[in-house]
Amino acid sequence: MNSVQFLGAAREVTGSCHLVEVGSRRMLLDCGMHQGGDAVDRLASECFDFEPAQIDAVVLSHAHLDHAGLLPRLVNCGFSGPIFCTEGTQRLLKILLEDAASIYFRDLEYDNLTRRRAGKRIRKALYGEQDVARAIAACKPMAYHQRKEVVPWINLQFFEAGHILGSAIVELTITGDTGERVLVFSGDLGNPGTSLMRNYECLERADLVLMESTYGARNHRPMAETLEQLREVVREADRCGGNILIPAFAVGRTQELLFHLGQLYQEGLLANWQVFLDSPMGSAVSAVYARSIHQLDSADVALVAGGGDMRSFLPILSITESVDDSIAINKIRQRAIIIAGSGMCTGGRIRHHLKHRLWEEENHVVFAGFQARNTLGRILVDGATKVKLFGQWVAVKARIHTLGGFSAHAGQSDLVRWAGAFNTDPRFFLVHGELAAMEALREALRLEHGIEAEIPELGQRVEF
Repeated sequence: MNSVQFLGAAREVTGSCHLVEVGSRRMLLDCGMHQGGDAVDRLASECFDFEPAQIDAVVLSHAHLDHAGLLPRLVNCGFSGPIFCTEGTQRLLKILLEDAASIYFRDLEYDNLTRRRAGKRIRKALYGEQDVARAIAACKPMAYHQRKEVVPWINLQFFEAGHILGSAIVELTITGDTGERVLVFSGDLGNPGTSLMRNYECLERADLVLMESTYGARNHRPMAETLEQLREVVREADRCGGNILIPAFAVGRTQELLFHLGQLYQEGLLANWQVFLDSPMGSAVSAVYARSIHQLDSADVALVAGGGDMRSFLPILSITESVDDSIAINKIRQRAIIIAGSGMCTGGRIRHHLKHRLWEEENHVVFAGFQARNTLGRILVDGATKVKLFGQWVAVKARIHTLGGFSAHAGQSDLVRWAGAFNTDPRFFLVHGELAAMEALREALRLEHGIEAEIPELGQRVEF
């Protein structure tokens, strides 16, 4: 009997991981880490509800850490099989895993210094650099629509998900004595209203569908309205001589923001401004996007190419690589737009910029993506009047904005539309969402298509 067990992103947004068992074969769909909190504590709290050495293969929907961040830990615990992903995911994964490891090792060193001073036992690293290298080397890239038997009795095919470069809808076709069974995992479906990415593909055949529900409770603001809201933030910051901080994920969101800021520059709105991409990883990812233009939306690529390249399209852009260059931005007192990671403010250089500017009322903080529970980003969006940064309380006097139209996730109507394309009456399970969003999407699916979607609990196993 075939089964799938929900081991992550069940009634929560992050930590995507699903165990598929076909006879004696075992495969993971994603191997993601939870987001929020200290990197050392976060990794120490992660555990596998299976024996990693017994996993035959991993299939990745995309490279974001909440879908792929535990791969080095999986390797350290004994996994030695292949990791199947798209070509775009392979290119991004090296950047993300190496950056995450660097942050983890740095934070672990600081944590152990504090522990030694307090006379406590030090913590050992839960994986090493060699595990990161082995995980990257294990990647077996596949093209979209290529069909391949990845383990006996299981054929894999990727379809465009439109979320970030390389993001994919996963289709597993399982052949047994009773015929074929098809499992479809949506991964993270993209928002068709955003720029640079192609639209997600709709599939028609499945017996079981695992479907994301991040924005299952609402639709996004139209892009035209979102851009107008961004223009108004710029105008207001310009009038009061302030700055704009934009926490942004290095993958996808940063590239889209640069594209839209280029549009505003071409309109003449940013003539007196400076734009800083203060993210070495964001810079590296942008270079990958530039080398992968054949996988991006042709109309948007043509718009940038009309100016020659991004440097011509947005000439006020400065990319800071060194820590000294990042610190120097603090000397600029007005009309600076600073894009820095991480997107949920859980780490990265954005936290330093918030420390220096969050308490000044002329400044603005713009959130352009989903903020998971227990992250600093969510705390700010929820209206905190002070937050703790680097051991110090900082007053929140800057204006906080949320621009929903930039979301890289499909909104409710697009999720419902994607689900309605199946014509084989599959069984639906909602994953990767907070419970309220899942319940809202379940009701929308029932009303629109008569789909009785189920909301699995963590650890639940379903046979199909």
